[in-house]
Amino acid sequence: MSNTVSQQKLKHQQVQYLEFLSRDLEAAKTFYSRAFGWSFTDYGPHYTAFEGDFVDGGFTSGTPEKGSILVILYSEDLTQTLDHVIAAGGIISKEIFEFPGGRRFHFLDPDGYELAVWSL
Repeated sequence: MSNTVSQQKLKHQQVQYLEFLSRDLEAAKTFYSRAFGWSFTDYGPHYTAFEGDFVDGGFTSGTPEKGSILVILYSEDLTQTLDHVIAAGGIISKEIFEFPGGRRFHFLDPDGYELAVWSL
């Protein structure tokens, strides 16, 4: 979630970011920039972010598995959204933590899918 994200793009509690695992970040960057024109910003040797018109995302070093894309929602009020997730029966898998560009938490939905919510 880059610091350059436009506030106009952010929609409260809507999908805003997708995170992929990649065996080879350079190969992923080359493929997606050639295939779709995505631009990338590197945040260290194990993470690169891309920006799109409607959704942003990133690639982190790791071994991809079927279903390993992390869907990330945006929240104007991270604590309130965390409370709503818990009240709805979600299970917190990672408590709120800081990262370059903001804060986020991860949760499991009733089917066991892991999603994350971030905020500035």
